[in-house]
Amino acid sequence: MKTVVITEVACLTALGSGPERLWQGLMNKESGIAALKRFSCDNYSSSLAACIEGLTAPVGGSRLDHLLEQLAAQLGEVPADARLLVASTKGEIDRLETACRADQPIPRSMLFEPMLEKIAQRFGLHDPGMNINAACASSTIALARGAALIAAGQAEVVLVYAADIVSEFVFSGFSALQALSFAACKPFDSTRQGLNLGEAGVALLLMSAERAGRLGHPVLATVAGWGAANDAHHVTAPARDGSGLILACRKALQKAGISADQIAAVNAHGTATIYNDAMELTAFNALFAGKLPPLHGVKGSLGHSLGAAGGVEAVVAVYALQHQQIPGTVGCEQPEEEGQEALSAQSQKICGDYLLSTNSGFGGINAALILQGVK
Repeated sequence: MKTVVITEVACLTALGSGPERLWQGLMNKESGIAALKRFSCDNYSSSLAACIEGLTAPVGGSRLDHLLEQLAAQLGEVPADARLLVASTKGEIDRLETACRADQPIPRSMLFEPMLEKIAQRFGLHDPGMNINAACASSTIALARGAALIAAGQAEVVLVYAADIVSEFVFSGFSALQALSFAACKPFDSTRQGLNLGEAGVALLLMSAERAGRLGHPVLATVAGWGAANDAHHVTAPARDGSGLILACRKALQKAGISADQIAAVNAHGTATIYNDAMELTAFNALFAGKLPPLHGVKGSLGHSLGAAGGVEAVVAVYALQHQQIPGTVGCEQPEEEGQEALSAQSQKICGDYLLSTNSGFGGINAALILQGVK
């Protein structure tokens, strides 16, 4: 099995452009959650979201076009033989809204194939790519799939590109589910009442360690382990016992060849919905036998960016390992009892080589990624 490394990252979130800006914003306890001005929220249960400032759509296009250009500028040249894995739950959903309001036919761009073609062409890739739509675990599973391809020798380079935007279509759905919070969300706080949607784009370049060495690319982190599992419990609700997440994490630990006590910190999904956060704390307490390592979530700053969430959190994990600290969980002022010793609204020092990052989504999907820092 070949060693898989992350050599480049790019991101755009409600905190600004670039991974350095993201990290500094999180460490400064900033939040991009604000009043939503993109459309009227009069009929919905919340009026807040974490939107990217200045993200616009060209005439006849999507906001994802603008996002793609900004990410491509950050990332620079990508080897033409890179495999392309895209993670998006709704793609160019804003084009559907525009067409429906104008009583026009649904554009072909609403299919994922045209979006894949666009991304592949922008980076000059031979591979047409594939989209992984696994709800809110999409980009974590895309990273796992990319790492598996490289580890097995089926690819030397994989570009994982993930993006989702705030749209009225999705916003109305979460409002109907009564999942939105009318105030800024509070991940893992005992008074949490729901999530805030967000938007983000992220790109991570994976390589075999040998290819990275030949090209002279710096190694930011190693993808040490990965796992995925489905609890098959409910269309939207997680299994209360955390069985799917526990299994995904144990698969990742097995792949990495380490034990749970070697995990220095956990970057949790932390949507701030009542049942998701409770499920995660149940799962982590089972996984770590009640001795939780430092744990945090970033959605109190970034909102929930759906398919892009895990990719953005992988970037945060890279920086956490480099700096040996994790950002505070914005909004978590009164941590749930099950996580009081591990959670904090303040940044925490960590000590160790491995960080566990997890995501869980509709349909019972759970995914886990273990990154190893560079010594």
